[in-house]
Amino acid sequence: MRTETNIQQKGSAQIPNGEDKRARKQDKEMKIIERRLTGKQSQEACEDGIVATNDFVAVIDGSTSKTPKRISEDMENGRYAMLLIGKYIAQMPAQTSLTEFCTGITGTISDIYCSKGFDLQQLSRNPQERITASAVIYSKYYNEIWMVGDCLCMVDGKLYENSKPYEDILAERRATIIRESDNKEKFFIHDSARDVIMPDMLRAMQEQNKTYAVIDGFPIQQDKIKVVKVSADTQEVVLASDGYPFLCPTLAESEARLKEQIVRDPLNINTFKATKGMMTGNLSFDDRAYIRFSIA
Repeated sequence: MRTETNIQQKGSAQIPNGEDKRARKQDKEMKIIERRLTGKQSQEACEDGIVATNDFVAVIDGSTSKTPKRISEDMENGRYAMLLIGKYIAQMPAQTSLTEFCTGITGTISDIYCSKGFDLQQLSRNPQERITASAVIYSKYYNEIWMVGDCLCMVDGKLYENSKPYEDILAERRATIIRESDNKEKFFIHDSARDVIMPDMLRAMQEQNKTYAVIDGFPIQQDKIKVVKVSADTQEVVLASDGYPFLCPTLAESEARLKEQIVRDPLNINTFKATKGMMTGNLSFDDRAYIRFSIA
């Protein structure tokens, strides 16, 4: 029996169907419509990042460290992770696949651990000591969005999420503690309710790259990465970090909903429940990154 490859004619060249679709997408142009990057305290300490090249658009959300251990002496682990991943994505060839990205960035971070003298066995046993980040990445070549961790995306107004499995339970527990308190003002100065759930958050991190995927220098659990196929007629895509509690099709709408949340429910215990809320002196409860672009 002879097996034939289905071929479509394009000019004088013969290109397999799948490659032809990718070639057509490669001919299209990504145009940045709007973007915003805002640190909850300052831009210098912001642990979120945005990368936009001719081939990839990405939002990276570095995880705030939950232990005193620092991989870099110069900055917090979340910011260091974000900068490393952003630099890696910025130099990726157009045809880099999801698997190649996962393997490559894992190796890059693992090499950093080794170069700085960290014990990989120790880090394997204690995920909370690793540098960790989530990312949402659009690949123009594959016309896909890769959701590694809990960043958000929107395709022509349709929202996609990839929440951590333990987050809602712990957020509800924290909310209950605060709602039952007679003095809610004290939580703006010191969030003792977060202290209560912190041991469970650390235990949940033992499931990192087991029950949920993150980027941390250890093999990424690829079956926990949500892959969103972008149709050929898609007009606009939004990528964002979870610093936006209610992601909307435009930056103005997303910012308005965030402002409303901060005014009405600043501790994040009612309309939006989270494992942290507003703290005195902060601009928001989390860093935030937003980028909207068209595919034409």
